[in-house]
Amino acid sequence: MTVPSFPPGFLWGASASAFQTEGAADADGKGPSGWDAFAAQPGRIKDGTDTSRGTGFHRHYREDVALLAGLGADAFRFSVSWPRVVPGGSGPVNPKGLDFYDRLVDELCAHGITPAPTLYHWDTPLPLDEAGGWLNRDTAYRFAEYAGIVAERLADRVPMWITVNEPAEVTLLGYALGEHAPGRTLLFDALPAAHHQLLAHGLAVRALRAAGAGNIGIAVSHSPVWTAGDSDEDRFAAELYDTLTNRLFSDPLLTGRYPDENFAALMPGPVEDDLRTISTRLDWYGVNYYNPTLVGAPTPDALDSFAGFGMPEGLPFGIREIEGYEKTDFGWPVVPEGLRDTLVQLRERYGDRLPPLYITENGCAVDEPAEDTRRIAFLDGHLRALHEAIDAGVDVRGYFTWSLTDNIEWTEGACKRFGLVHIDYDTLRRTPKDSYAWYRDLIKAQRADGR
Repeated sequence: MTVPSFPPGFLWGASASAFQTEGAADADGKGPSGWDAFAAQPGRIKDGTDTSRGTGFHRHYREDVALLAGLGADAFRFSVSWPRVVPGGSGPVNPKGLDFYDRLVDELCAHGITPAPTLYHWDTPLPLDEAGGWLNRDTAYRFAEYAGIVAERLADRVPMWITVNEPAEVTLLGYALGEHAPGRTLLFDALPAAHHQLLAHGLAVRALRAAGAGNIGIAVSHSPVWTAGDSDEDRFAAELYDTLTNRLFSDPLLTGRYPDENFAALMPGPVEDDLRTISTRLDWYGVNYYNPTLVGAPTPDALDSFAGFGMPEGLPFGIREIEGYEKTDFGWPVVPEGLRDTLVQLRERYGDRLPPLYITENGCAVDEPAEDTRRIAFLDGHLRALHEAIDAGVDVRGYFTWSLTDNIEWTEGACKRFGLVHIDYDTLRRTPKDSYAWYRDLIKAQRADGR
């Protein structure tokens, strides 16, 4: 049974990020990032992987672009390493760093592949991290400067831009729970990090357009929140969790308001003025989707860890295990209909304020080196669910699977594999999996019918 036909001009792509793939941590004048420093702390990377090697993309990028061309991919979503371009986070620009992305963009264009760079995929320059990172308002202004620098160099060949990736995860995992860089455990006092990332996005949109860039979006994670019970306490907990992980980011971006005045009051600076910047018009909105979350009132049987991350006591909500679904190797439930529901809910919530959508991440961790049938089933199911959302009237323009190759999965190291292409971390040899062939054949079939 083949995947249904997608609309004409639908964009098919794959994704990667700089910290997870590039390696070459000290090559070409690159400065350290907060993630480099965090990963160097004993015990932070669970399997002990040397994250500084990545997948060797800095050296193997031509090989990886050839793999993209073999897929027939329309676009490649990669990220630009801020500390490779501006090692200090502000101040002198590293020309060799820009040269690398110049070569990468040229290589993609030579193969007819649209470059779709993400300007921030979590690798904050270490000097900015040490000065407070996203808790410091100045970081937002430094990010806008960096965005303009990259656009001035690449905007003549880059027709699609992404400002920030998953500000919710940076806030939650990096500043609230301490599971990711920079390792802060501030709980609700982490909210300024959310506000400053959103401000950075809005300032960057303006800087990009001033430098001649267009077709600008952002990649925001969205997870349907299921209520664990019928009590008022369960409903309150689920609504709060939905607000913290979904609406705290989408509402300011798409409506110019925070979802609750109590949250707005916790944000730093001239919030009303900032919201006008944050809600600067987007050309499109990116959705990263992996799985739903089951949430209820805090009880002793709530999970003390979620998706591999520790959950502290005293939170006003409790995460529950979702039963009855297959799990990925990350323990995440495989729920394709959650993608459909997410997209339909976004359209219903924001109406005409919702710009065209792209799925900027969707994939699964499955350690099946060659015959990765579980990944094929995952992609097949989610693309069918995506098609259902389009049939329901949601304007979705493209899909980027996560990820092109296996990569360094942050604190998990090399043991969680998301790629269509297997990476041997000893030799850095690339070997396409069966899912690579499946995705290639899907794209070819879609094009055969003029789509």
